[in-house]
Amino acid sequence: MLVDGDHSPTVVRAALDDLRARGADLVGAALLGGGEKLARDAVVEIGVPLVSGEDALDATLKALQQFRPATVVDLSDEPVIDDRLRGLLAAHALVRGVTYQGADFVYTPPPRPRVATKPTIAVIGTGKRTGKTTLAQGIARTLAARGCPPVIVTMARGGPPAAELVDPSRDDLSTRALLERAARGEHAASDHLEDAVMAGVPCVGTRRCGGGVAGTPSYDAFAEGVMLANERAEPVLLLEGSGSAIPPVHADVTVCAVPIDADLDLVTGRVGVTRLLLSDLVVGTLGGDPDRPTSRVGRLSPKRNETESLPERNASGLLRERGLESRVHSVVPGAPVVFSSFRPVPLEPLDARRIFLATTASREVAPALARRLEADCGAVVLGWSNNLANRERLRVDLEHVRDADVLVTEMKGAGIDTAADSALQRGMDVVFLRHDVELHDDSFTERVVALAELARRRFAETEPEACA
Repeated sequence: MLVDGDHSPTVVRAALDDLRARGADLVGAALLGGGEKLARDAVVEIGVPLVSGEDALDATLKALQQFRPATVVDLSDEPVIDDRLRGLLAAHALVRGVTYQGADFVYTPPPRPRVATKPTIAVIGTGKRTGKTTLAQGIARTLAARGCPPVIVTMARGGPPAAELVDPSRDDLSTRALLERAARGEHAASDHLEDAVMAGVPCVGTRRCGGGVAGTPSYDAFAEGVMLANERAEPVLLLEGSGSAIPPVHADVTVCAVPIDADLDLVTGRVGVTRLLLSDLVVGTLGGDPDRPTSRVGRLSPKRNETESLPERNASGLLRERGLESRVHSVVPGAPVVFSSFRPVPLEPLDARRIFLATTASREVAPALARRLEADCGAVVLGWSNNLANRERLRVDLEHVRDADVLVTEMKGAGIDTAADSALQRGMDVVFLRHDVELHDDSFTERVVALAELARRRFAETEPEACA
């Protein structure tokens, strides 16, 4: 029970008696604060063991540790506890597998059964377009380059009807093969197909629908995908979230992607803070000015054929990074937080080729991606569209490809069935675009290696025979 001193102990005892009459087994209570109805130095007697703490969170954590309840019943109220604090307390209960309920709500913990038979790293996000797919692909490429290739398991809103394994070493993932999938009514840019193309590792695709405030899908087939991935020889699994939905199985290590321009009240001030509490690493993504690289690089000036130098970091980007970090630490003290930029990398050379760029990036970021392709790849960008997630607008944009002879597109949204299809009909080549992760003031490779080692260690602690 969560109770406060702004309620008379006699009223609290009556509420507890009512719960008992309805069959509840009461094991203890936490006093969250407040003292309006308590006499000075009075011993509070409410008929169950009672713990208190320095504040409401401390008292709740002590009670969770001491009583090990299956359910927390919140009998507190304003002004001792408001919706923001209640969400934080609920999140701490949920990550411990404890249901949290009040007068007119019930939060149930996200299901996390142990399904994987090898070490797992989950990559989750606080919403759609947060960069989690790019992070998962970057982790996969890093592990593969070090001789430890993973299998990625995805769940997507356009996922296949049954768990599907795609292996880029054997399966045709060319543009035309993907268009054939689209012609059969499949989502040809589903996450597992994108990951297989961009990361070059085996991927298992599943589907999901809906999602709760703590990240639980309303419907999913994810466990089926994990069991299929278990049959592979690869030593590690990457479990990729979808939108704000969390893979509904146990993960040994969790990485959370948070855009630095996210609504911090939603990220850190509601039950959604569950995602941060589950995470071993928080990655601020899509950081700062889109033109900002992690080191000085050249950029082709749109007005003259010469190279301009870009600043390493701008003030607004730094302020947003610091703001996100301080808010994360306000709810998860000491949580590792790093920040990243994503560098566009075409899968084929673009030297001096005239291109049209299709992306899901914002209108502010898309021009910077185009300039980066000019500077890094020698491409001549004749136009761009940031409507890859909006088919109607994308079709209009594609009418203005002018003299471009290459479509450079991310493999997302309508990247296959609309963008690539239109390009091939026009006689254009299609080149897919991935994004590489670059951490600010840190090493992505070292972070990935550390995460993999942590996943192996935690897995070995729980499944020693499987790791022998």
